[in-house]
Amino acid sequence: MVMRKFKLFILLAAAICCSRLSYAQEAKANEYLVIAGTSVQQDTLWNKVALELSRKHGDAPVIYYKNHPNELLKEIQKYNPRYVGIVEKPENLFRQYIIDLNLFSRTIDDDIYADFLWGIITGYDHENAMRMVKNSTEPLLMKSCVSTIMETDDGKWFDSYFYMDDQNKGIYGYKMPWENKTTKYSLNPQQIEATRFRRDGKVPNLLPLFYDAYAKIDPDVVITASHGSETALEMPFSAGFIRAKEGKLYAQFPEGDKFLVESGKRRVYLPIGNCLIGNIDSTKNSMAIAWMNSANVATYVGYVVTTWHGRNGWGGLKYLVTTPGRYTVAEAFYMNVQDMLYQMNEWYPALVDEPYPHGEREGRKNAMARIEKEIKGKPTMDQLGFWHDRDVVAFYGDPKWNVRLDTIEEENDFTVDTKIEGKKCTITIKTGVYFSPDKIAGDRFKQVHVLDIPFSHFFKERLNNPRLAEGQRWKVALDENFILIYGNRLRPNNTYTIVLDID
Repeated sequence: MVMRKFKLFILLAAAICCSRLSYAQEAKANEYLVIAGTSVQQDTLWNKVALELSRKHGDAPVIYYKNHPNELLKEIQKYNPRYVGIVEKPENLFRQYIIDLNLFSRTIDDDIYADFLWGIITGYDHENAMRMVKNSTEPLLMKSCVSTIMETDDGKWFDSYFYMDDQNKGIYGYKMPWENKTTKYSLNPQQIEATRFRRDGKVPNLLPLFYDAYAKIDPDVVITASHGSETALEMPFSAGFIRAKEGKLYAQFPEGDKFLVESGKRRVYLPIGNCLIGNIDSTKNSMAIAWMNSANVATYVGYVVTTWHGRNGWGGLKYLVTTPGRYTVAEAFYMNVQDMLYQMNEWYPALVDEPYPHGEREGRKNAMARIEKEIKGKPTMDQLGFWHDRDVVAFYGDPKWNVRLDTIEEENDFTVDTKIEGKKCTITIKTGVYFSPDKIAGDRFKQVHVLDIPFSHFFKERLNNPRLAEGQRWKVALDENFILIYGNRLRPNNTYTIVLDID
């Protein structure tokens, strides 16, 4: 009888041990993790947002922090997620929160790259945050756009399109679904009247153009640059303002404010060249929150500091529009940062994880001196600008949302196949007749800020500790999530093979 009890004890202990091992394996393999602040946890309505995000992703684990997600390092290492959705109230989101989150995303393992794609779910209230979760459930192809940058002036990515030229005053363009290309227009002398926001009297009133185009196009995506802040979006040449009032967007016309005309459709907003507009600044009355609430924006990517170099914003856009349809918005901006990290590590390894002195009175001067000490010489503007930009872009929305541009077939004339056999992974790249190395490198899109980008691939599934196999001579940045190929100008009608060792 005693022996039987002993055997039963052993079997139960083994079962418990196996159960724990199984749980640990399942947790480690879980692709999605939900994180929320304790203020969310203690608010029944807001906590429903976190639970809904979890449910949407197959009952993903939910864990909570007190002040910042970086308190949860050991738990996140246990789960080892590829995607992290963070639910937080706007009053708890500010510049340093975003900077620290970018830094933290690279601490899960020992390499220099970000270990997961993250996005913050927030909103004017819990209903707005819940709408962001639900709006990012079904895929979206971005087929219509309103833009205030001239770099997208041909509109080839969109069926319906409006742009306002931010380099040539009074030039704008439209493309409608029945048209093959953008038609460009110029404001006539009667229309070129200075707004009350400019004293020189030489800038056309551009605000009506944006206001009318927004209502007419009803865009899937809005792309902007020029000046911006936590409280305003300026038109090019400071010719008019979009502002926020109680969670709604309005145009500040001289004759009176007019709210933007909204249809209720879900959107993406990419203010990739605006200063500060991604900084919620601990208030639901910020521009970022108004875009999420009033314009129904489900993904929003913007700077939390003033920007001058622009690699993080413009580079993310370049990855998105190059070989369109290839990357989701989250993947494009993620890949761009990993490219930045690789190049920074080539220039000055000691600074890859060192915080940039944003909060210092003479931050740029101090940063210049710090780089000079590392490289023993005067840094280029890229070397300084990459460090400045590395951690200062916020991503709001579900990082796993399948939202992307529609494919342009002739610009995607290649395939990438990944085959795993044992502890080998073979990547096969086949290029077609229309394959263009120049287009793969970005076709000189915003070249002054970004330069050429490498051939890149985001793995469908993570690889376990990938590294180039012996004898491989490719120059790559390589991690469990991606590969970037440098210095190899792939050619049309060719097949290329890269062999990796994996664990």
